[in-house]
Amino acid sequence: MKTKLFDSHMHTELCKHAEGYLWQYVDRGWKAALDGVIFTCHCPMPEGYSPQIRMQQDELWDYVALVDEAKDAAPEGFEVRLGLESDYFPGTESWMEKLHGAADFHYILGSVHWHLPEYQANFQRGDIWAFYCQYFEHLAEAAESGLFDCLSHPDHVRGASIQDWDPIRLRPVIERSLDRIAATGVAMEMNTSGYDSPFRQMYPGIEILTMMKERGIPVVLGSDAHQPQYVASYFEPALDVLAEAGYDAVSSFENRQRDEISIVEAKSRLEEAVVGAI
Repeated sequence: MKTKLFDSHMHTELCKHAEGYLWQYVDRGWKAALDGVIFTCHCPMPEGYSPQIRMQQDELWDYVALVDEAKDAAPEGFEVRLGLESDYFPGTESWMEKLHGAADFHYILGSVHWHLPEYQANFQRGDIWAFYCQYFEHLAEAAESGLFDCLSHPDHVRGASIQDWDPIRLRPVIERSLDRIAATGVAMEMNTSGYDSPFRQMYPGIEILTMMKERGIPVVLGSDAHQPQYVASYFEPALDVLAEAGYDAVSSFENRQRDEISIVEAKSRLEEAVVGAI
């Protein structure tokens, strides 16, 4: 059976801060020599929770229909899968359980969006180190909830205070969180959008990636594309960083089941796309 290379994180206009038609994301993935893409638009939440950056509750089936249309229009052999990026914090479990059972999702990506005003109102108390610790506690709780296949942009919280971020000082906190995540079998994401952040490195950085590898936590590649041109962006350097951390494969999901492709094969696919474009 052919192993498959996917971009497993991208959005649609329904989240209100992404641009482009779904067919454009698909076309970009196909030209990048991927085997497919997984759309993971921001999930609907109970009324009043960050409505400015997600689909409304009554738009879930519009989202499913958009992905189905993109699937039907995709080039032969190119797969388009339905996923969802769902917010996690304590108290969301029953909402998410019902939501994730509402459609035939291939992949559920769990996110702790620390930067949302609603999240900060509940969990930010003015102490940045306590906030970092709370974030990694919530990542572990998300994995232990059993609701998610993968956890997105694991060290995204570094953006809460660029000058204070220190993964070495935080190592005991991060390691405790990763120990708990590893025990669940939940994957974690290598999110390439971090390369465009002030840190100029993927989410997560090499320090946390190495800790993840030591615990056998699988990694899923995602661009977090909010515009078509970012599909598969920085995948080649991301694969190099993963190899540096000790990984030899990346994962994707079909019907909530994980599959792998070797980093060597994934790089070969991407290089073929570059050669073909010349």
